[in-house]
Amino acid sequence: MAEITGKKETKKPVIEIGDGPAIPRKTDVGLFTAWRFSFIGAIAIIAYLAISKPDPYLAILKFVPDGILVTFQVTIEAIILALVIGLFTGLGRISKNRIINGIASIYVEVIRGIPLLVQLFYIYFALGRVINLPAMVSAVIAMAVCYGAYMGEIFRAGIESIDKGQMEAARSLGMTSSQAMMHVILPQAFKTILPPIGNEFVALLKDSSLVSILAVSDLLRRGREFASESFTYFETYTMVALIYLIITLFLSKLVSIMEERISVD
Repeated sequence: MAEITGKKETKKPVIEIGDGPAIPRKTDVGLFTAWRFSFIGAIAIIAYLAISKPDPYLAILKFVPDGILVTFQVTIEAIILALVIGLFTGLGRISKNRIINGIASIYVEVIRGIPLLVQLFYIYFALGRVINLPAMVSAVIAMAVCYGAYMGEIFRAGIESIDKGQMEAARSLGMTSSQAMMHVILPQAFKTILPPIGNEFVALLKDSSLVSILAVSDLLRRGREFASESFTYFETYTMVALIYLIITLFLSKLVSIMEERISVD
């Protein structure tokens, strides 16, 4: 990673963007304690229910694992595509070309102004009359397009957080604007944007439950199928909620660890 050093060292700013979960940082004792209590408590409750009442709780646990895999598949594929969209959107938002900047800005404003559920319906049902896309593909595209707008603002903020002198110094060394952006600005901005990207990843995983309306067999969809067959709605959705809680708490902790390592570097 190239970094043009100046006379004065400045502390890397922290970007707080997104609607992800609360991140359990050690500096926030209350939240950190609450995270441990919630995580251990959720695991303990699932274990207790599965052991004490295997019918239906243990049966539910055996029924939904493939749905968990689908949930992660949708989330990972959508976040990768959203990162690509977000990078180009972020670059477009800081572009001096009015047309490119305008297109990127309109995309951000329009997409962020439409609920994700509506976008899912639109891509699967409305566009489905023109292009017949599988439910899984429609779900990934809709979530990537939605979160790409948020990622675009994260990239924009991360790039703008880098001192302008870095670009000027890179240009003075003979680099073009594109080379300076690729080899100097983006590598430095990457450290700044990693935490909020982690937040969006966890938020996207939670929102992936919406894809069940498209008949995608994610965790929630599998839970609905079990509940409709056994009529154990309370028990099924209790287990589904606890599983989602454990997954999101685990991922939020990973984001916290990532933030700590980045701050040390």
